[in-house]
Amino acid sequence: MVRRDVPGPGPVIRDGVPRTLRRSTPRRGSGDRAAAFGDGPVTPTVCLFGVAAGHRNLGVGALRAAAAAELIKREPDCRLTVFDEGWGQRAGEVLVAGRWVPIELCGVRNSRRLHRRESYLNMRLSAALGGLGNPGLARIDAADAVFDISGGDSFSDLYGEHRFHTVAWPKRLAVLRRRPLVLLPQTYGPFRSPKLRAQAAGLLRAAAMAWARDADSYQAMLELLGDDADPARHRLGVDVAFALEPREPDEALRDLLAEWFAAAPGPVAGINISGLLTRPAHAAGFGLATDGGRVLLRLGERLLAESDARLLIVPHVHTPGEADDDVAAARWLADTLAARHPDRVLRLPEGLDQHQTKWAIARTDWFCGARMHATIAALSSTVPSAVLAYSDKARGVFAGVGQQGHVADARRLGDAEVDELLWSSWTGRARARAELTARVPEMLRRAGEQMDEILTCVRGEAAAPPRQRVVS
Repeated sequence: MVRRDVPGPGPVIRDGVPRTLRRSTPRRGSGDRAAAFGDGPVTPTVCLFGVAAGHRNLGVGALRAAAAAELIKREPDCRLTVFDEGWGQRAGEVLVAGRWVPIELCGVRNSRRLHRRESYLNMRLSAALGGLGNPGLARIDAADAVFDISGGDSFSDLYGEHRFHTVAWPKRLAVLRRRPLVLLPQTYGPFRSPKLRAQAAGLLRAAAMAWARDADSYQAMLELLGDDADPARHRLGVDVAFALEPREPDEALRDLLAEWFAAAPGPVAGINISGLLTRPAHAAGFGLATDGGRVLLRLGERLLAESDARLLIVPHVHTPGEADDDVAAARWLADTLAARHPDRVLRLPEGLDQHQTKWAIARTDWFCGARMHATIAALSSTVPSAVLAYSDKARGVFAGVGQQGHVADARRLGDAEVDELLWSSWTGRARARAELTARVPEMLRRAGEQMDEILTCVRGEAAAPPRQRVVS
């Protein structure tokens, strides 16, 4: 089967924001799939799902940017389509080794608007009727592989049934169209619903390859698969965000931040507050035993009172007016703490992307986050870190670099226990930095090796005849 043509670059989208229009040389198509990885030029075509809101949620943005960059580093001519929440088909960019490389963007949504081509329902109906020229479906059909990362932690019903179906849709379409489905390193579960658990297990069985991002997630994946677990296809990996490349903010903001970091000799503690943990409805839904916002306020007050630390307050999800927005929570925390210590508290300005935010986090001496990927930005930069956790996902990632003792589980620990664990993490930061310095290079090596193995799988699948995959 020969690939269908796809549009060339239009207005460039960098991290979800339109940039100056420019043209670039389109990547070559790879022709027949079986020949794409033969003796001729290696030019795979790949679709990437599960990273839709990356310009607003910097954790998802980190997954998108790191996965795309690791792929393009190995396959510079790869034709990559990232499916996002935009409309239509557009040109985008991804940062690879310090330069912006063109990619293609295609809008997709879990919407009941059947007339919209971006709707998964439209794509499913189009598939049943021979395609109908649906551009998203055409890109799936033209792909050597469909990569899916489920937002890192959304292959679960923890966030509700609608969210589960949103992340299940692209997996089902890949299986339906008999394209090799590769589940990039992510969390599997938890599941409260036996029905959704069975659906997830069926999709796992249908995947050409599935990776878990930590040992806990890998065990959960094996439990879902049961006797169908295959060590060759079902693998233990590393969260791809460990490989995210930092970059400096624009010059004026870079100079402002550099001046603030250098203004005093004491250490800088970074605090990331999550909007998810500061609202009673969310706290009840996650079964929290403590108020996350008050925990981080007490931590900040204690740092200011009992040390010479300055505080950098870091939002990681930018969704003004929505329930999970970090910006409003960060503004409240920074303003409350700065009321008594105005020179020792700074809120990271809005508008930074995931690369620039990692650059800032990497300059702290210790970091406490309520968003796991904010803490991964720190850990991967060998910054000692603690996490205020609301699910099991953080423990496995922290254990991977020997930091499981720095996980404060807000579901199981009361206020006093959380307070002391976070303070112990702060006072033990020198030892933690030494441990991270020894362990993080191994994590970065594994992050590279897993993409090598994924591409080996893709090449094998591309050369093999199509086979039936059954989803229960």
